[in-house]
Amino acid sequence: MKYPALQGFNAILPQLPGFDAIIDARSESEFALDHIPGAINCPVLNDEERVRVGTIYKQVNAFEAKKVGAALVARNIARHLEERFAAMPRDWKPMVYCWRGGNRSGSLALVLAKVGWPAIQLDGGYKAYRAHVSAALSEPPAVSFKVICGTTGSGKSRLLEVLAADGAQVLDLEQLAAHRGSVLGDLPSHPQPSQKMFETRIWTKLRQFDPALPVFVESESKKVGQLRVPDAVMEKMRASPCVSLTLSRPNRVRLLMEDYQHFTTSPATLNTQLDCLVKLHGHDKIARWHDLANNGMMPDLVDELLVDHYDPAYLRSIDRNFTQFAQAEVLELGDIGEADFLGAARHLRGAI
Repeated sequence: MKYPALQGFNAILPQLPGFDAIIDARSESEFALDHIPGAINCPVLNDEERVRVGTIYKQVNAFEAKKVGAALVARNIARHLEERFAAMPRDWKPMVYCWRGGNRSGSLALVLAKVGWPAIQLDGGYKAYRAHVSAALSEPPAVSFKVICGTTGSGKSRLLEVLAADGAQVLDLEQLAAHRGSVLGDLPSHPQPSQKMFETRIWTKLRQFDPALPVFVESESKKVGQLRVPDAVMEKMRASPCVSLTLSRPNRVRLLMEDYQHFTTSPATLNTQLDCLVKLHGHDKIARWHDLANNGMMPDLVDELLVDHYDPAYLRSIDRNFTQFAQAEVLELGDIGEADFLGAARHLRGAI
């Protein structure tokens, strides 16, 4: 094979685990938005340089833009060679891509191949990869979902964590979305990924599952924070067998107090989130909840939120959205300790 070799994503996909490096030659902001799993970012033009070259292209002409761009590209590739690739052995096998598989990845792949490395360039670039992910999520693989249902605070997320740690197959959409899936679900210091990155994470997980084994997933709504679960994945979840996880309300309050400790130290942040519920509950109710938060009466506030907001919303939606919920296996947790969740997880896996 002559290098650099140009290959489409369908040809490259089975080889992905075999590459010693997957190199994203796009700018840092393009990379942050989404990238092929496992890729490293080696910009051939960074964000500032792309703007500079693009401005010259528009305001002067393509020839002048290419002259400036070529010098920048050459310097950046030289720096990557010196700082990131100098120690790589002769048989080091990189795959390189950019936005459309054009000049940026082509320039880097050519230099790598001239050095003597068997460099592969992704034909069609990130756009080809993205088209593959979109198509794959429109027809999800034949996995068997088992949906963990339950009111807010019943321990669904904890059960998924324990299931995963115990070796079960788990699609934890809230973890992938960096959000707990409710009006109070923002995670401090963990901004949500882009929609494209969220879909990449789902695609990556789905590809890893053994279709002969169940995949445990939580009964999410269509949106997790600001992100939307792909329609075909959502439809498959909603038609799947369910498990109804139950926990006493006092224990649910205890669990939520543990999981949302960041709000107990920042009533102002909590109150800002509660303001989103004014249309549903009115100003008087929200003012009462503000007072409870400001006076440190968090258990009382959590209990009222469960009774007046979360539980009614859950009961209105669960039967309508998850068609097999009426036949769900009921799984009762006696407490919120590690042993309780491990026992529930192993029951679901058939290990006890």
